[in-house]
Amino acid sequence: MTPRARRADAGMVSAELAVALPAVVFVMLVALGALMVGVDQIRCTDAARVAARAAARGDPVDAVRRDGIRAAPPGSSVAVQLDGDLVRVTVTTPVRGPFGWVAGSGSLHATGVAQQEAAPP
Repeated sequence: MTPRARRADAGMVSAELAVALPAVVFVMLVALGALMVGVDQIRCTDAARVAARAAARGDPVDAVRRDGIRAAPPGSSVAVQLDGDLVRVTVTTPVRGPFGWVAGSGSLHATGVAQQEAAPP
């Protein structure tokens, strides 16, 4: 490679990096946002399961809601429905992170269902 050719290539790496770096940052933000949504969905599912189990044991509805909210992501709501001997707990939370801004009013839902336990004799 001649000195003249080397001078013509000077700065190419900087230009390529300046073009590629924003794309890499964007991909990382999208991946992080998707991870946040996945974690929040898992937390909603766990909160619904915990609250449904508490309701099946016969805990008061306020305690069931408190257990669900404690296990759910911030800003979640917990609804408890009694249907005969079945208990249905639904946990709803808004989508957070970059996807929350894109989705606007999007939300995640999870439902836990359990059969009420019989009282011991």
